[in-house]
Amino acid sequence: MKTKYLKMLIVTCLFAVGMTACKKTFNPSTAIDEKSALTSEADIETATIGTYALFKAEAYVRSGYFFTEYPTDEVAQGQNSSDDLSNIYKYTPIKTSGHAANFWSSAYRSISAANRVIESIDDNASTALKQLKGENLYIRGMLHFNLVRIFARPYTQNPTVNLGVPILKDGLTDEEKLTLARSNVKDVYDAVVADLLKAGDFMSQSKSNSFASKEVAFALLSRVYLYMENNEKAVEYADKVINSGRYSLLTSSEYPTYFRGAPDGNKETIFCIRHIKTEDRGFSSIGSMYFSGDASGNPLNQAASGWGEIYASKKFYDALNANPQDLRLKFISPLMENGVVKLNNKITPNVPMYYINKYSLQEGIVNLSSPVYLRLAEMYLNRAEANAKLGNDQLALDDVNRIRTRAGIANLTLAGLTLSGKSVLDAVLDERWYELAFEGHRAYDLFRNNRALIRNYPGTGTSTNQTIQPGDSKIVSFIPQNEIDKNNKLIQNP
Repeated sequence: MKTKYLKMLIVTCLFAVGMTACKKTFNPSTAIDEKSALTSEADIETATIGTYALFKAEAYVRSGYFFTEYPTDEVAQGQNSSDDLSNIYKYTPIKTSGHAANFWSSAYRSISAANRVIESIDDNASTALKQLKGENLYIRGMLHFNLVRIFARPYTQNPTVNLGVPILKDGLTDEEKLTLARSNVKDVYDAVVADLLKAGDFMSQSKSNSFASKEVAFALLSRVYLYMENNEKAVEYADKVINSGRYSLLTSSEYPTYFRGAPDGNKETIFCIRHIKTEDRGFSSIGSMYFSGDASGNPLNQAASGWGEIYASKKFYDALNANPQDLRLKFISPLMENGVVKLNNKITPNVPMYYINKYSLQEGIVNLSSPVYLRLAEMYLNRAEANAKLGNDQLALDDVNRIRTRAGIANLTLAGLTLSGKSVLDAVLDERWYELAFEGHRAYDLFRNNRALIRNYPGTGTSTNQTIQPGDSKIVSFIPQNEIDKNNKLIQNP
C-alpha cells in the first residue's frame, strides 16, 4: 500500500468516453506522478484515465480472476500448473501466492490513485468534476469489494467478527497507510456502499461501458446488497438499472457471439474491463487457459494459441446439456477427435477437453477479451434471488424465465418446481450457474447461501469426490505474506 512516487501509467490504448452529445478519445503521452498537483479539469481527467489503466493491468485482472473462478465446480483442471494456479483450483492456498500478492498490491495501488483524485475535488465542484470524483469513488468501492470477497469470509458469516481487509480512505497520512489494520467485514461493506451511493449521486454523464456511470454504481450496489442479504435494496437497485432504459438483453440470435464483438456498443454490458486490439495478451490472457484454436473459433490442440488446460467441468456440461438447445452451450467448444470429445490424458481419470470461449475471439483475435464485470442478465438474476428470499416466488420465476427464454429453453412453473422437489431459490441459483458460468460468481453464490461446493468429476485433485463446505477456512485466500511482513498490524487468515 505504500504510495511512493505512484505513477498514473497511461497505457497506449483508446478509452472512448461515450457522451450523449459527443465522443472524446484519450491517448495521452505523459504520466502524472504523485507529486504533481492536479490543478485543472484536464489533469484530473487524465489522472482518472490512469486509474482505470492501473486496475486493468494483468496483475489485477488475470490474478483476481483466478481466485473467483478456479475454485468453482464449473471448471476442471486438466494438468498441474507451473505456478500456484493448481493451489487455487484445489483449495490448497499458500501464503506466498504470487497471484494473491499481485492482486492485493494492484488493488491498493489503484485505490491510492483513486484517492488522489477524490481528495482533489470538492463535493460542491462543477458537474464535470463531480462526475470524475464519482468515477473514482466507484473504482475505490469496487476494488475494496473485490478485495473483501477474496480475502475474507462472506458477509452472511458473522460480518461484525470476521476480519475483512484494510480500508484505504482518502486523507490518510503516509504513516497511517503503512500501518492499516484489517477492518471487519461489515465495516468494509459499509464503506463500499457509502462510496457507491455517493458515486451514484455525483455521476450524471452516460459514458461508454468501459467507464463508470450512475447505472454502473447502481448495478454494483445491487450485487453488494444481495451479498449482504439486504434483499429489498438488492431489488431496488436492480430495478434502477433495468428501468434506466440504457440496457437491454441481447436477442437469442445475438447472444452466442456476446463476447466476440467490440464491447463498446454492446447493449447488455454495463461495465467491462476494456481491451483494444493492440492489447492482446497472448498466452498471458485469461482466455489462453481456456481455449486453443484459430481466429474463427475452431478448437485445436493445446498450445496452438493458448494453454488450453482449464475446461468446463463434466458436471456443468452435463447439467447444461440436459437442454441440448440451450444457447449457452455455444460458450463451450469441445475439442473433437474422430467425432468424440478428446480427453486430456495428463491426469487419471482423463478430463474431457471442453474448451471455454467466453474470454477469447474478441474482434477476431484469439486471445483478446474485455472481461465483463457487470451485465444486465445479472441484474435480473439478482432481483430474482432477492425476490425468492422475500417470498415473491412468481416475481422471482418471471425473471428466471426471462433469462431462460433468451437462452432458448422452456420456462419453469411453480407447480413444476413443486413436483421436482426444488425451491424457487434452487431454480434461481441454478440459473445463475448456467447464465453466469465462468464469470466468477458460482463458488461465492454457493458459500454465501450456506451451500457446499461439490466436485464429482475428473480433474486435478478431484479424481475422487471433493466437497468444500461454506464454513471451510480454505474458501478464503491467505493475506500475502509479504504484506504481513511489511505491516505487523495485518492479521493472517486461519
